[in-house]
Amino acid sequence: MSETTVQNVELEASVQGSAKSDVLDQLLKPEVQEALTVLVDQLPKLSEMMALLTKTYDLAQKVATDRVLIQDMVGGIQEVYKPLEEKVKGYASAAIEANDRADQSDATIGLFGMLKLLKDPELQKMLRFGQAYLDILGERKK
Repeated sequence: MSETTVQNVELEASVQGSAKSDVLDQLLKPEVQEALTVLVDQLPKLSEMMALLTKTYDLAQKVATDRVLIQDMVGGIQEVYKPLEEKVKGYASAAIEANDRADQSDATIGLFGMLKLLKDPELQKMLRFGQAYLDILGERKK
């Protein structure tokens, strides 16, 4: 054997011996022994937890790779989302149109005009909603 190889083997042996003595030194400490005792006592529970985690991981893996399930979930979300999207678009277009009409109109709304507006069914509906909303907020603060 060459001299370099012998030195490498000796160095490896000394490192392994040093590592073994470090592990033994650690194992002789009372707090390490106490921790190991607690760990050994908890091994049945840890084993059950690992089995449950493994089953959960396997299920998540199957769900994540199941194309049919993913497509069904996307379809279900779209079924819920579509009507909401249409309503939001309707409200947005109404708000834009109302803004355009308000910008074009120079009419002044006086006291009698406001009283006449109070009879409008849509305004009444909005006022009832506002009152109910404020009542709920008041109840929640109590």
